Amino acid sequence: MSPLDDAPLKEASAPRGWLVPAIIGSALLMQTMNATVLSNALPTMAVAMGEPPLRLNLAITMFLLASAVFLPVSGWVADKFGAKKVFLVAIVLFALASAACGFAQDLTQLVIARVFQGMAGAMMLPVGRLVLLRTTPKTELVGAMSIMTMPALLGPVIGPVVGGALVTFADWRWIFFMNLPVAVVGVALVLRHVPDVKTQDVSPIDWIGILLTGFGLAGLIFGFENLGRGLLPDALVAGLFLGGLAALTLYWRHARGNPHAIIDLSVFRIQTFTASVVGGAFMRVAMGATPFMLAMLLQIGFGMSAFQAGLLTFVAAAGALLMKTAAPPILRRFGFRTVLSINAVIVAVSFIAYAFFQPTTPQWLIMLVLGVSGFFRSLQFTSLNGMAYADIDQPQMSRATTTASMMQQLVQSIGVGLAATLMHAFMVMRGDHELTTAAISPAFAVIGLVSLISLAFFLPLPRDAGDEMNGRAKAV
Repeated sequence: MSPLDDAPLKEASAPRGWLVPAIIGSALLMQTMNATVLSNALPTMAVAMGEPPLRLNLAITMFLLASAVFLPVSGWVADKFGAKKVFLVAIVLFALASAACGFAQDLTQLVIARVFQGMAGAMMLPVGRLVLLRTTPKTELVGAMSIMTMPALLGPVIGPVVGGALVTFADWRWIFFMNLPVAVVGVALVLRHVPDVKTQDVSPIDWIGILLTGFGLAGLIFGFENLGRGLLPDALVAGLFLGGLAALTLYWRHARGNPHAIIDLSVFRIQTFTASVVGGAFMRVAMGATPFMLAMLLQIGFGMSAFQAGLLTFVAAAGALLMKTAAPPILRRFGFRTVLSINAVIVAVSFIAYAFFQPTTPQWLIMLVLGVSGFFRSLQFTSLNGMAYADIDQPQMSRATTTASMMQQLVQSIGVGLAATLMHAFMVMRGDHELTTAAISPAFAVIGLVSLISLAFFLPLPRDAGDEMNGRAKAV
């Protein structure tokens, strides 16, 4: 394995320690807070717009679709124009798109604004991560990533409560307007403290690859979005799936042996990367589905206000934030394989436990289950994010981060679409015309079982997989 390039590290060596990852994480606070606030606000927004609650999942899936489609080019743009500069532009564009969401008058306008927000988000998350990867030695990377995600996790902690309060006592539009001051502070901090990262030599941009991956991802996501919903003819839904798979198959043939391919498929030959990205995808399906499903369960099923639901669900994010300080020593002690394998079972059981929530379930018990779930889910994703880059050489880092981010956005959007499809299917099977607790609860059990598929990727890992990333190699 090649060491990190010394030149970029020297150039970007100050400031060191916690400051740079904390600033990058603070900029990402907008994105995470926006996602959690929106999930909790959807039932209220549906009433305001006169739309069925499940239909509002378009506001989530279209954001994730735009992110997934534009992610492949983010690494190339960052290498070409400089990661710091692209990161700053992405923050500004995200803020402007947030303002457009706040001024939307109907679902169509909201979805269009969310598409532009997703485009900006496609640049913000992977490019911010790329800045960190290029300014941090591998032996310090797990700790730096943990610090980076801590401010971002404040979004899920405060988002449900703040968002619930806004839509209950004020207006849902403020859930988008509150991104604007965060963006101003983020830009100021990045300009002052985040070091420049040298532009890299770039290959010619792969327009064919961009088109094929864009059409492929759009076909799959729209297919999941409309599966079993009766909104489109069955033949058209099948055509979306087939067209998406055909486009991705053509991209696979296009990318083989192509050194300029926009997505470097060769990184999937690395076992730690594949286990993290592909195995972790089944966990991320559940992660994408759960906030949306909890909002439907607590507000539509249990009749809570958005504020009441937010007070309950913020506990999961608080547990996740608490885990961030514990993750590095846990990984150093037990290693990636052991942590990922055992924790996968714990996380799956916690998802399935949500299916047993009822309106009569004590709120303290719901909060306890959500807090424990958030605690162990955070450990899982910290482990996945760290192990993904354990065996990636510096020249591959840009396209590896792009590929990982694209897969994460794709599977989260599939998770939201799958959740809506499952809830609709259980509603139809019961002969109901409106969403009820009985239609929502079984979907949690299905999602939890899906997440267990990740074990097929974690268990075959070698015992020392990724040890260089968490410093465990020096400790044994």
